[in-house]
Amino acid sequence: MRSQQLLALLAIRPLSLASGFSPARRSANVRPISSTILSAAASSMKELAEGVLRNPTFPPEWPFSPEDFERQDESDDAVFYDQPRLVYHIDDFAVDALTKYYGENLKDGDDVLDICSSWVSHFPPKFKGGNVVGLGMNEYELSENKQLSSYVVRDLNSEPKFPFEDNSFDKVTCVVSVDYLNQPKEIFSEIGRVLRPGGECIISQSNRCFPTKAFRLWLQTNELEHIFIIGSFFHYSEKFDAASCEDISPNPGRSDPLFIIKAAKKSD
Repeated sequence: MRSQQLLALLAIRPLSLASGFSPARRSANVRPISSTILSAAASSMKELAEGVLRNPTFPPEWPFSPEDFERQDESDDAVFYDQPRLVYHIDDFAVDALTKYYGENLKDGDDVLDICSSWVSHFPPKFKGGNVVGLGMNEYELSENKQLSSYVVRDLNSEPKFPFEDNSFDKVTCVVSVDYLNQPKEIFSEIGRVLRPGGECIISQSNRCFPTKAFRLWLQTNELEHIFIIGSFFHYSEKFDAASCEDISPNPGRSDPLFIIKAAKKSD
């Protein structure tokens, strides 16, 4: 599979494979890593995570196949997300880390689009945004989000087009949800379209998910490969400067990990 060519560049294989799908065929050039290397990786996760997108080598063309974005549950997403879930999808420590990060990277007056939005966006309580818009699946959840100026209900898997003009936002955020988007090439192109030149997309990602709704490739790859995959989505949209990763995990090994993968829209 072409996606194996991409993942082989990392030379780091999944620690385990999620159930429900048959494993993708391994590249003949990729060997299982030793327990010594795994131990070293665990002790220096921050260094490894933040190094994934430093000078990466991407294949010249989009390396993924449609099968990579298949899901265990291909039923209507609107049905799955119909029931409101007024809960956090990462633990309190990770929530606090994300809110602190936003406090350092969002400016008062920023126009922000929060995609895959919900009842909370994790922005700091004192953040005074300009036009802060939520784009999500559940209307009740969105209506409960007091940090939004407005919201739009939309299933981005069935309609991966944003209902906003070009160059409308300073920031686009997405909290632990990119693994549910089965048309990421189109979505990241749309992110680039609605951002103003120099505007930034901030993707936060942990290790939790609804496995039946996460795309196949995500379930077959590990946290470092997830960073690489998200970085590749930025790369192949051709609308962003090089992406980078910051590991803001608050208590490595004791609470949820949290990685920020971000990129700025090209200014030219």
